[in-house]
Amino acid sequence: MATLQFTLPSITGGRHRRESPTILRPVRCTADRQALFNRIAPVYDNLNDLLSLGRHRVWKRMSVSWSGAKEGDTVLDVCCGSGDLAFLLSEKVGISGKEQLQIAASRQRKRSRACYKNIEWIEGDAVDLPFSDSSFDAATIGYGLRNVVDRKKALEEMCRVLKPGTKVSVLDFNKSTNPLTSSIQDWMIDNVVVPVASGYGLASEYQYLKNSIKEYLTGCELEKLALQAGFSEAKHYEISTGFMGNLVATR
Repeated sequence: MATLQFTLPSITGGRHRRESPTILRPVRCTADRQALFNRIAPVYDNLNDLLSLGRHRVWKRMSVSWSGAKEGDTVLDVCCGSGDLAFLLSEKVGISGKEQLQIAASRQRKRSRACYKNIEWIEGDAVDLPFSDSSFDAATIGYGLRNVVDRKKALEEMCRVLKPGTKVSVLDFNKSTNPLTSSIQDWMIDNVVVPVASGYGLASEYQYLKNSIKEYLTGCELEKLALQAGFSEAKHYEISTGFMGNLVATR
């Protein structure tokens, strides 16, 4: 499995840095986004568990199931983060499958299941994947496409490296067309997500989340973009009462 993400900085001490007034600006370039996620990375898993009440694990299992990955497959996970989807994919492909990834090697060493030894962590570029055409039997990208500057190119690259007839499963926040759902989502970010993140000294980093969702694509727009990128079929599913979404596209 291959994953493209950012190196985790080391955690120094347990102190939280004091928040200072910040002007929120859109994060537009690749370097800025990489720097932002490097700051979040050390506490990313803890915050996910806390903010979703553990439900992100269910969403990720759903996304991996939609990918169609099965025993013996060679699979790809782009923007792997701390490796949650990668580990779930490795359980699907088993000890005879193959994965190439990059970031969560430390978590891999702590896990004893034989299938996890298939994972190889690779740092690369989501819009220029370092793999040959038609290399993979399934692909996933979780909470990553929204943060890629050139989303169409990223989808084109995933389409290129997938074998004909196979699928990519794209899990992310849903940009709802329902005004009530959007209002609740905004309220949750402002009144739950950012205050909780501020306890880790990351309020300004998580304020970025609301803007990134607004700049993202609706389910219909994602379906159209996937077709434009070369996929033959595309279907977007709303999950968790419309707060999350999962695009499934078939090459």
